[in-house]
Amino acid sequence: MKRLQNAFELFQRLEKSNCGNCGEKTCLAFAGAVFRGMRRLEECPRLDPQVLREYAAGPDPSKVPEAEGTAHFAKLRAELARLDVAAAAARIGAEAKDGKIALKILGKDFAVDAHGDFHTDIHVNPWVAIPFLTYVLYGEGLEPTGRWVSFRELKGGRERWALFRKRCEESLRRVADTYTGLFDDMVHLFGGREVAPQFASDISVVLDPLPRVPFMICYWRPAEGMDSELNVFFDETADRNLDIGACFALGVGLAQMFTRLAHRHGGEEAPATEPSLLQ
Repeated sequence: MKRLQNAFELFQRLEKSNCGNCGEKTCLAFAGAVFRGMRRLEECPRLDPQVLREYAAGPDPSKVPEAEGTAHFAKLRAELARLDVAAAAARIGAEAKDGKIALKILGKDFAVDAHGDFHTDIHVNPWVAIPFLTYVLYGEGLEPTGRWVSFRELKGGRERWALFRKRCEESLRRVADTYTGLFDDMVHLFGGREVAPQFASDISVVLDPLPRVPFMICYWRPAEGMDSELNVFFDETADRNLDIGACFALGVGLAQMFTRLAHRHGGEEAPATEPSLLQ
């Protein structure tokens, strides 16, 4: 019995028909999801039984990117089996239906069952899945207060602030600087709401990646010899409806998504090393 060493190893053994019956858009996306622990190998309906037997042990943990995050994701999925679905849905303002907890992510339907299987039309990425599961399992369900704070003001945020600044705020600023009009269109495409007057900037919106975890982006264009600036804010309840790790994943994931979309629709290919979040 072999351990998968990388996603491409599995991809080479798939049918490569891109039938979509596994829930992924392409066979390569499915192979990547299996390697990251986001999908089970048997979810491919056209898989050769010999391949299933050969790789039943799964991926080599030492070779999986961001192994710590993958292990955390597996732990969250396992905890769903002990969850009272109706009580959890009531706590976080979600819907309990047919044994699933359903709510909206960026306005799109997203649900999970007690086995940790997702039911949605959108691509399931770690930056979506981990905050979603954290919200379902541990979120206090607090209504936002409207008091906005920076990431470093959240509980545990100071230790990760420099990395969040680099991977979220600076990444978003580069997109806004390069594709200003497209960036404005994108943030509104995902349901961006008007901000309070005191937070108004050249481009400023409130997004709802999760129902009670709003996310505010404020961008100022460069002017009069001054550099551009972009700041991200969370409602002060974010670290109680999520945890700091999930807040970090949410911010960085959104930045990667906007970067990918900008490269795709702004006339420039995404770098080969960038994670593919929208396959």
